[in-house]
Amino acid sequence: MTDFAPPTSVFTSLTGLKACVDLGGTKVAVTLANSTGLHAKCVEPTAKEGQNDALALQIIRMIGESCAEAGFKTQDIDGVGVSSCGPFVLNKGMVELAAPNICGGMAGKARGLPNDWQTALLETPLRAHFPHVRHIRVENDGIGALEAERRWGALQSNGKPLANCAYVTWSTGIGTGLCVDGHVLRGKNGNAGHAGHMFVSTNNDALCGCGNIGDLEGLVAGNAIPRRFEAQGFTDAATLLIAAQAGNTPAITIIDVLCDDMGRALYNLIVTLDLERISIGGSVFWHHREYLLPKLQAVIQGKLPALTATCELVPAGLGNQVGDWGALALVA
Repeated sequence: MTDFAPPTSVFTSLTGLKACVDLGGTKVAVTLANSTGLHAKCVEPTAKEGQNDALALQIIRMIGESCAEAGFKTQDIDGVGVSSCGPFVLNKGMVELAAPNICGGMAGKARGLPNDWQTALLETPLRAHFPHVRHIRVENDGIGALEAERRWGALQSNGKPLANCAYVTWSTGIGTGLCVDGHVLRGKNGNAGHAGHMFVSTNNDALCGCGNIGDLEGLVAGNAIPRRFEAQGFTDAATLLIAAQAGNTPAITIIDVLCDDMGRALYNLIVTLDLERISIGGSVFWHHREYLLPKLQAVIQGKLPALTATCELVPAGLGNQVGDWGALALVA
């Protein structure tokens, strides 16, 4: 599935105009939604240069441009949902990003990002620019995707959201959204689910943007693959995965190691939280899901069956649109 056809009730139940922002380490997507459907989606590379309010200013501008394109006024907006990569820090109660793939000051010059930001401003500029908007909600993108998958995607059963489940993205970075006993986990600063920064191997040469060496994101994320394997001819995740599926032995070996690391992380989530289902999305996984999913399942299969045998791994029900729907789920 690449396109999600939502039930009409998704839109008819909306009151007012919603601005939906999917903010990742590679791109920012803005979509408008109201009772008649989706409008004026625009996508740009994530701003990473200038002052640390550059990203917030980009989002404000994109929302304005989307409104102009669709024939709305920004004053028509009554909800802004931002589904964002993290982690977050709170400054006077307002969310700022301490995102490893955006803020270059975290790991330093070795990471190659074109700024020295320790954080990127986000919520404060949005609230200042949209003082009339009664509902502005900024959440980890794993939580946004989790809420969307529980409402409309693969994390429901018989039309009801699953009580013990997770969403995992394997993309530019690695993120998760977690739900236990029907409660979405957020943590003290909204950072619950940053499983991309757990250690799953003894690797000591994979630098993550957070400054860790050898954590999951530093090992397997989409932007880690060229840093680790470009010398072997694999300049991006797609090149590596296409080569592996074509029978390239070095590529297959690399993918098997990456899936072993990712599979260990999924196993850790299952046995720690006693989950019944994990849905997986993100650009690295989604475009090669038929190849990667059996490898991830094989890592988990047979290990502590009392916990793992009753948990299934499935592709995201919302496909490659899960980020868009995650932002809407925050304000729908």
